[in-house]
Amino acid sequence: MENKKANKKVNKKILFGGIGIIAVAAVLLLIYNVFMPKGSTGEKKIAVEVVYQDQSSDTFDIETDEEFLRGALEQEELIEGTESEYGLYVLTVNGVTADESKEEWWCFTKGGETLNTGVDMTPVADGEHFEITLTTGY
Repeated sequence: MENKKANKKVNKKILFGGIGIIAVAAVLLLIYNVFMPKGSTGEKKIAVEVVYQDQSSDTFDIETDEEFLRGALEQEELIEGTESEYGLYVLTVNGVTADESKEEWWCFTKGGETLNTGVDMTPVADGEHFEITLTTGY
């Protein structure tokens, strides 16, 4: 008899724990959808500066109606990479491929500030300036 009562208590705890986890997941999903970066529609002009290992650079003035950075860069055929669970992992910019064996990677910044989102989720607005710098060292 006591064993059945103990089992019922354990089952209730598991049930309420499961409901709690589902509730927390739903709240987090809602927060993500409200606060996730949103792109703006319409024509915009952005500048993208590509800085190479030797500190030389090329600047591209891009006119686009894309909402996110990836679309604008792909429109100009400036980037290539591999798809990952987090979006596009950029390996090549303007024909220059980062050498991962030398710990090279492309760092994306906007107005000198490191981006907290990948190219797939970085919204673009008219007049913005982005930098893509070939960086060494993880």
